[in-house]
Amino acid sequence: MSPVATAPAPAPSYLRPDQLAEVLDRHARWIKGQPGGARANLALADLEGADLSQRDLRGARLVGAKLARCRLSGTNLAGADLFGVDLRDADITRANLMQTDLRGARLRSADFSNANLRDADLRAGTLEPGGSARRGSGPDGHSDAQDAEATRQTHRTALARLQGGATAEGGIPTDLTGAVLAGANLTDADLCGAVLQNADLTGAVLTDANLSGARLNGANLSGARLDGATFDNADLVGTRMVDCDLSRANLGSACLTRPIDSMGSEIQRAIFDHERWIDSVGQRGERAELDGTDLSRADLRGVNLSAASLRGANLSDAALTGARLMMADLSGANLERANLMGADLSGANLSFARLTGADLTRVNLGPAEIKDPSGRPTGRSWAANLMGADLRQAMLTDSRMVQANLTDADLENADLDGADLAGAKLQRAHLKGKAPRRR
Repeated sequence: MSPVATAPAPAPSYLRPDQLAEVLDRHARWIKGQPGGARANLALADLEGADLSQRDLRGARLVGAKLARCRLSGTNLAGADLFGVDLRDADITRANLMQTDLRGARLRSADFSNANLRDADLRAGTLEPGGSARRGSGPDGHSDAQDAEATRQTHRTALARLQGGATAEGGIPTDLTGAVLAGANLTDADLCGAVLQNADLTGAVLTDANLSGARLNGANLSGARLDGATFDNADLVGTRMVDCDLSRANLGSACLTRPIDSMGSEIQRAIFDHERWIDSVGQRGERAELDGTDLSRADLRGVNLSAASLRGANLSDAALTGARLMMADLSGANLERANLMGADLSGANLSFARLTGADLTRVNLGPAEIKDPSGRPTGRSWAANLMGADLRQAMLTDSRMVQANLTDADLENADLDGADLAGAKLQRAHLKGKAPRRR
């Protein structure tokens, strides 16, 4: 295969079906070395929802392309440039992604089941060489300085789009939040700094993979092969690793969960008594008073701390998936990077709480129904209070924030895709950043 012409990406970025068909046809000719062939250049193209399954797209350029909800099942993308690509909710099952450049990609909730990601580059998106370019050659085995500079310029454009005008220290992390990687081959893959919160990696092959600094809190690695995998400084709070052989994995300085039974007896007793208090409608046990308590990295998945007092508590990096925190007082609490996916925070007080980088996907922050002392509904409700809360870079995808008080809240670069803000108070709230995805 010779590096002949490269088909330019049509302008504007949206492609008509006939334009896409022509690009794919010329790429097929390029793959086979036939006359009239040209490597597909779909950089920054809008292909959302397209069916590209079973295609041979080896070496294609898809930098910054919008491929959300695309069908790529069985597609050959070996050596493709997918820097900064948007593949959220895409079907990538059984696809070949060997040696692809996926740095800075948006892969949230994508299905990579049984895909081949061997030697893929999933590090943060920066302008340093990545993918096959990092190894000194393009996907066709050739090196071309002029071509490399053109690629760098396209990467720069994609990176600027990802950053939204902001500057991210260390680059834009690859986002695999909630992605399905069950049975995927990630041998030798570079996942350094990648976000894998709540990802499904059951049975995945992570032999010699680099997961240094990766965020795996809430992820499921049950049955995964981890021989030679490196987890130095990785976030493993709430990570499930059943039936995993860790004897040949390098955990280095990984951040691990603090189970409840490893905490002080007073904290254990307070949580136990509080759940009794809730279950008995105040007849037994007592309300938890955990103001200022250090619960960082605590495994509190599914716990019921509704109406508890947690003012100023440190819940940074805590695993709170599915927790019930209705009407809880979390004012001034530190919930930075906490995993609250699916939690019920209806009516909770989160005024001036720090939620930077927290995962609030599908969280209920709507009004709580007020009941009388006997547990009967009164017909009244209490709205959640997030006045002055720091929600920068928080993930609020599909969250319910009906009637929530977000006055003076900082939502810079928060992901609000699918969030319900009906009736919410947004006076002086800072909403600069990611616009909701087109549905």
